[in-house]
Amino acid sequence: MTELTKAGTYKLGESVVTRMGYGAMQLAGPGVFGPPKDEAAAIAVLREAVERGVDHIDTSDFYGPHVTNRLIREALHPYADDLVIVTKVGAVRGADASWNPAQSPAELTRAVEDNLRHLGLDSLAVVNLRIMGDVHRPSEGSIEPQVTALAALRERGLLRHLGLSNATPAQVREAQAIAPIVCVQNMYNLAHRDDDAFLDDLADQGIAYVPFFPLGGFSPLQSATLSTVAKRLGATEMQVALAWLLQRAPNLLLIPGTSSPAHLRENLAAVDLTLPEDALAELATIAPAPAA
Repeated sequence: MTELTKAGTYKLGESVVTRMGYGAMQLAGPGVFGPPKDEAAAIAVLREAVERGVDHIDTSDFYGPHVTNRLIREALHPYADDLVIVTKVGAVRGADASWNPAQSPAELTRAVEDNLRHLGLDSLAVVNLRIMGDVHRPSEGSIEPQVTALAALRERGLLRHLGLSNATPAQVREAQAIAPIVCVQNMYNLAHRDDDAFLDDLADQGIAYVPFFPLGGFSPLQSATLSTVAKRLGATEMQVALAWLLQRAPNLLLIPGTSSPAHLRENLAAVDLTLPEDALAELATIAPAPAA
């Protein structure tokens, strides 16, 4: 048992993980492109995360590209038996750092094989299909060909479980008719709560919901109400935002990312923060961010 189990655990595939994980995206260079400024520091952050009880790391071979997976392998391989590494496929990076769809069966197969090779694994625990609609918000459209291709790779043993990223409820239902879905990774935080009903439905199904940009991502959360609540509780704004997510629903798995050891410790300490009812009521008044 670790201190992180204060926040509880939840099932992810065949594993049970602590609800506070780690997202590796910020270990790459600016714009999630190129190598980190300080590779030794990036490796140290990964090692400290695991030492402090993190057993769920989110990554992708298109971070860098190939940067975060290489760092994870260098820092943590051979991996602990209880470490669950989740990756994403469905995009590639252009030479100009652009994010481009890579959704054909051949491209998805290549992406899975690249992730296996760069992580040094024989089988991936969970692979999320990144659905390339709007940049940060889901858009409707059939994903049957992509899910069918990944399900075939699952049958071959190259991956054990499937998830979806940037998905709508209809796309989850379509995917479930092809293969089990163990997690959904969508944008969700204090200021972006479009998925409230969706999140609750997934909880009823026992499916993990993994919010990306739990702290606002490239536009960090800004709110006078959040600042007021944090000051009163003797916590940072980001700790309050993470604690709110942990109290929102039991199927929420968090993957805040950072390249800073100090920020890592600050994020992990959010599991010690319990928000009282008056604080939750105040935070509920934060106006949702307008649709992009």
